[in-house]
Amino acid sequence: MTPSDKIESFIGQEFTASPSPFMRWLKPIVLTAEQGALEFEYTVRAEWLNPAQNLHGGVTAAIIDDIIGATVFSLNEPDFYTTINISVDYFSSAKADERIIASTHIIKKGKQFVHVQCEVWNSDKSRMLAKGTSNLFKIQTKIEP
Repeated sequence: MTPSDKIESFIGQEFTASPSPFMRWLKPIVLTAEQGALEFEYTVRAEWLNPAQNLHGGVTAAIIDDIIGATVFSLNEPDFYTTINISVDYFSSAKADERIIASTHIIKKGKQFVHVQCEVWNSDKSRMLAKGTSNLFKIQTKIEP
């Protein structure tokens, strides 16, 4: 089973088969999955909040980084790609127990680099919480099946 097939097999469920322990901790629900584009839903947990009781910006950036990594993983490449930079713009916040949706797509894939975009929305997609872009670089490490 390819990585993209594995992710797709979890549509409507928590993605418990992720090779990333961090992603398993985030507990995303797979909404849509295809090669190079994913949409995951997360429930904001109390430990993700800042002192103002809003979703912490660092957690938002971590969600963006993690789903972007999964998006590159969905390309079924044998090589591992590592994040070399990430840029996040914040527009709104979320509270504990709110559901949020992160959607990604590949903007450009070259021989060594991949550029990916992610948008984070509230559950009905009426309010964008954040938008991030990242560049990832192919390294010599192979992904184990």
